[in-house]
Amino acid sequence: MRWSLALAQVVAERMRWSLALAQVVAVLVMWIGGASGVFPINVCPCSNKSLCEPLPATHQFQVEVLVFDNGGMDWKHYDWSKITVIVAMQIIDDELLCHAHEKGVRIVLKEVIQHIHLTNKAERSLWIRQLMKTARIQFLDGVNLEPRNYEKKYKEVTQLIRQATEVFHHEIPGSQVSLMVPWTPTCLHERCQHYAIMSKSCDFLFVKSYGIHLQMWDECFAKANAPYEQTLSGLSAYISLGVDPRKLVMGIPWFGHDYTCKKFFEPGRCEILKSPFKGAPCSSQVASNIPYKLIMEKLSKSLTGRYWDDNYQSPYFVYKEGSSYHEVWYDDPESLSLKATIMKKLKLRGIGAMFGNNLNHSFNPTAAMQTEDMWNSLCPIRRKWRA
Repeated sequence: MRWSLALAQVVAERMRWSLALAQVVAVLVMWIGGASGVFPINVCPCSNKSLCEPLPATHQFQVEVLVFDNGGMDWKHYDWSKITVIVAMQIIDDELLCHAHEKGVRIVLKEVIQHIHLTNKAERSLWIRQLMKTARIQFLDGVNLEPRNYEKKYKEVTQLIRQATEVFHHEIPGSQVSLMVPWTPTCLHERCQHYAIMSKSCDFLFVKSYGIHLQMWDECFAKANAPYEQTLSGLSAYISLGVDPRKLVMGIPWFGHDYTCKKFFEPGRCEILKSPFKGAPCSSQVASNIPYKLIMEKLSKSLTGRYWDDNYQSPYFVYKEGSSYHEVWYDDPESLSLKATIMKKLKLRGIGAMFGNNLNHSFNPTAAMQTEDMWNSLCPIRRKWRA
C-alpha cells in the first residue's frame, strides 16, 4: 500500500497537476488502493445516493445554458434557475456535484485535446477511456473537449470526437460530449465540410464567439472582444456549411480586454503595439483578459465612464495608470442581451458563459444588481422539456 501511494505521488509531481492528468492520477490511486481494500471506489459523496446518478438522456432543455467554472466556492452564488450545464475547469468539488444534480444540472469535465491524441490512435483510445473512467468515478455527466492547433488535423479531430462520443454514450447513458470550435470556421474551403461531420459526431459544438480580433488586418487599434456582427456572421457561417443550428451553442465572454495604448488619441482610438499573429500584423493577444467584476471596479474610477460603440455594439472605457492610458472593451447586460437575440434568431441550441467566477458575488448592493443583470442577460427563463 505504501508503494502504491509513493508511486502515485511521483507520477503526480511529474504531471504538474494539469486537470486531465491529475484526474488520471486520481483514477490510478483509486484503482490501486481499491485492489487492496483500502480506498473505496465509486462511494457516493451525496447524502442522497440518487444524486450520484448521471442525468438521463431524457433530461433535456429547450435552451442549454452552459457556465464554465474555474473552481472555488463561487458556484454557491450562481443563479441555478438559469443553468443547464456546469463545465468544470478544475477538479470537481463533491458538494458542487451533489448541488448540481439536485438542481437538475449536468456537470462535465473540460479537457484539451493534445497533438498526440490526434496522431497516435493507441494514445487516443487510452486517453478517451481514462476520461470516461474519471467521469464515472466522479459521477459526472460527460466531457467538453477543446482541440488546439489542429488546422491540418480536421479528419483526426472528427475521428476523436466520434470515438469519445461513442464511448461516453455507451458507458454513461445520458452523458453529454461537446467540442469547442472557433468563432468562425477556420479551414480551407475543401475541408470546411468537416465541421458539419464533427457536429453530427457529438452532442453539440460550443462556438467561442469571443477573441474575434486575434487577427487584426487593418489598423492596430483596440477593438471589441465579441462584436455583434462578427458573432452573428461566424455562427451563420457554420449553419451555411450544413451544421444544424440545434447543434450550436454560442459562447459569450464574462471578461473583457484591457489594452495598454501605445498612443492614445481619443476614446475609441487607442493605438496598440504590433504583435503579428497568423499572418496578421496585430492581435488582441497584446491585451490582458480582465473579469467582469474587476471591469466594474475600474469603470467606476475611469477617466471617461462608459462609452458605447455602435459598430461593434459593445461598451468600452478609458482609464489611466501611471503615465499609460488603457482602453477596456468588454460585454455587459446590454451587449449580451443583443447577442442573446442571435440565439433566438438562428434557433441555436443555447448559450454559454466564460466564466461564472468572473461575476461579483459579494453582498455589496451595487455588485449584486450588476451580477443579477448579467445572469438575466443569458436567458430570461429556463424551460425544461422531457422527450
